[in-house]
Amino acid sequence: MPEGHTLLKLAQDLDAAFAGGPVRVSSPQGRFAADAALLDGTELVAASSAGKHLFVEFTGERYVHVHLGLIGKFDLYDGVPPEVTTGQVRLRLQNDAGYADLRGATQCDLVGPEKRAAVLAGLGPDPLKPDADPERAWARISRSHRPIGDLLMDQAVLAGVGNVYRAEVLFRHKVHPLRPGKTLRRAQFTAMWDDLVELMAEGVRTGRIDTVRPEHTPEAMGRAPRQDDHGGEVYVYRRTGQECLVCGAKVRTDVLVGRNSFWCPRCQPTFRSRAVG
Repeated sequence: MPEGHTLLKLAQDLDAAFAGGPVRVSSPQGRFAADAALLDGTELVAASSAGKHLFVEFTGERYVHVHLGLIGKFDLYDGVPPEVTTGQVRLRLQNDAGYADLRGATQCDLVGPEKRAAVLAGLGPDPLKPDADPERAWARISRSHRPIGDLLMDQAVLAGVGNVYRAEVLFRHKVHPLRPGKTLRRAQFTAMWDDLVELMAEGVRTGRIDTVRPEHTPEAMGRAPRQDDHGGEVYVYRRTGQECLVCGAKVRTDVLVGRNSFWCPRCQPTFRSRAVG
């Protein structure tokens, strides 16, 4: 599933391509046709993201709310669209310079300011937002018995973090994904939050997720670059059975709340409470 950095970069690209002018809006697939007709020819005011949600604003405080889900894509192209549309294009935005096609999204709805506000109110702080308040996330994590690997993926706790950033930030801070949230020290959470702020901002700049430190890059270690359709150099994500880049132990995986979780058993040892029973 696209993570928060992908949605922010997409919002920036849509803004650069369409904001401030009239846009032709259509739905070649037909599922968004009625709402597209209401927007067709009006001005696209701005595009913005919140966690994994995208909002494309049109005049009159009307927003196209998009959630890409696991396979959704919103691709931008120069020029004019082909005469025959291939694939299921739910939404197409077009101006004289180019067009953008939305495919495979789990959500594409025309909403007003109240609905948008409700969506935003249900999200935790987003590390990509300069005004985000990490205290909101810490307040929930520090009281929860749920595993930190579960909490980091809960968009109501912390918005925008997906499976890759979850696995990688836990590795970088030597925290086992099953460690209960309430056992984390405040300094550990603060360090992870600060790390996410930096890593996700870098993801916006580069368009990929790179989490390895300079001493663990392919060039520094004399190893082959990672071969994966997600791109980027990572420590544990989708590296099951491979050697940890830090200690050499075999990376493990297991299912945590419906998603694969990845960790190094040596660098991220199982948490043992010091409490006396």
